[in-house]
Amino acid sequence: MRVTIFGTRTYDRQFLTAANAAHGHDLSFLETGLDSATASLAAGSEAVCAFVNDSLDADVMEKLAGLGTRIVALRCAGYNNVDLDAAARFGIAITRVPAYSPHAVAEFTIGLLLALDRKIHRAWSRVRENNYSLDGLVGRNLHGRVMGVVGTGQIGALVARTLRAGFGCDVLASDPFPDPELERLGVRYVEVDTLLREVDVVSLHCPLTPGTRHMINAATLAEARQGLVVINTSRGALIDTKALIDALKTRSVGGVALDVYEQEAGIFFDDLSNEIIDDDLLQRLLTFPNVLVTGHQAFLTEEALGAIAETTLNSLSDFEKGLPLAHEVVAAARAGA
Repeated sequence: MRVTIFGTRTYDRQFLTAANAAHGHDLSFLETGLDSATASLAAGSEAVCAFVNDSLDADVMEKLAGLGTRIVALRCAGYNNVDLDAAARFGIAITRVPAYSPHAVAEFTIGLLLALDRKIHRAWSRVRENNYSLDGLVGRNLHGRVMGVVGTGQIGALVARTLRAGFGCDVLASDPFPDPELERLGVRYVEVDTLLREVDVVSLHCPLTPGTRHMINAATLAEARQGLVVINTSRGALIDTKALIDALKTRSVGGVALDVYEQEAGIFFDDLSNEIIDDDLLQRLLTFPNVLVTGHQAFLTEEALGAIAETTLNSLSDFEKGLPLAHEVVAAARAGA
């Protein structure tokens, strides 16, 4: 089956090509992302492979269907960028990679927290200039502090378990479906509003839905504990960036570590070091000494990339053979039918 793969980088090509040895698909790699202007590049392909920041709205779905595309395989877990109703209307199947390496994201989350809290990123910059002063680098222990984890699926559960059993933190969690194993470890489940009022650090690990969009906003930050540290390796739009900046300016938020950003499309995954970036909110965030931003790399391990490639190509092979799709995502109307 001919597959057009949008938004690829060197590591995508490496791992997808290696995994394809067992599948034999005709892979066509494109560096450009998928949107209404680039959808025509999929001409002649039954399958399209897209990533987290590609646009898969109704217009794109209609164009892909007109070109003969029958399946879109997302090489990511999230699908908030997909118009599922339009996909169903135009007869395009959607698959995703629901779990590639929860450990990759969980470990990166803990790494961000440690780097931010112990000012490792600032110390690294100083030492490169032969500045070995320790002034301004005083951090805090994690042990004994109150940590909050919003969303205790596979990734969030690993983070909560590490903080509780590994670092000896008090951990509060919020999730519609409490994890009994975490509760046995001493993790206490509460509502999100209660969690934000009581924790020193909150780490976000929930999907982006209409109900979770901007869950960290001016109102919730106003009620949060003074000096709250915010960690986000999930979805950028869980946080209202303007409200976060306002809270940083008033010092009610004590630190922020982000691997995702709500307007990251068109910025993250590209080298823009010689460009002028006109996103004022992102540029303002980067001016704070207590803010650490990385470019959506929490998933980027050899193990995760291998799992993503294998799951994606398995879905395409199953579709080609007419087999049930284990990781298909369907519109609500169809799911309830």
